[in-house]
Amino acid sequence: MLVEPERDAERARLDRALVEAVRARLAAGRGGAPDAEALALREALTGATPAEAGAVKALLGRMDRRTVLTAGGLSTALAADRFGFAAVRPTGDPEAALSALAPGGCALIDLAAAKPWWGRLLARNDLFVIGALPDDRAGRPRALMVATDAPGPTGDDRTFWITDSAWPDAQIVEALSTAGLAAEPLAASGGLKLFMLTGYVQAEDGRLTNAPGALSGVIGAAPLF
Repeated sequence: MLVEPERDAERARLDRALVEAVRARLAAGRGGAPDAEALALREALTGATPAEAGAVKALLGRMDRRTVLTAGGLSTALAADRFGFAAVRPTGDPEAALSALAPGGCALIDLAAAKPWWGRLLARNDLFVIGALPDDRAGRPRALMVATDAPGPTGDDRTFWITDSAWPDAQIVEALSTAGLAAEPLAASGGLKLFMLTGYVQAEDGRLTNAPGALSGVIGAAPLF
């Protein structure tokens, strides 16, 4: 004989409250500039455990309802986890993703790509790194998010800087440290090296004036949560 499952009234109440909250949040629309969205998300995550933060980021990411261009298997998986599978549009390679990027859109691209696609951003004043996934302190960036909106400071950021210096990574890190910047090597390919700088560092920051390399520059920044 079939037995009707016992109804959990409290769980049902919480589920209804969640649906109502999602409905209201969808009606409110997107938050605007990347730094404004980051500040709002960080405030929402105050006091959350890592598991709670992951669930909230995934939920809000899906409610963002933006299309995310991806290039690489890892970026596609990361984008699907954060924004939902329906939001992901694989482009095949970084060049295609950057070429297809339109105002208001974003592209998530593998750092481990065969070519240093991030080097192209040095010559593009219309594209910026605005995010990096994973974006928590426990994870090293594996994919960078690029958009047409320049990022602003959020109070807890990491900046991405490129150089063509042939110096060993440790020597470059030491030179930047002497200038007052904490740096960490992130990727290297095709004669270019990508470093992650602690904090929000502007392209015209005086501490980078004598940085190693004939060709170098900041390509954007990403918030930490």
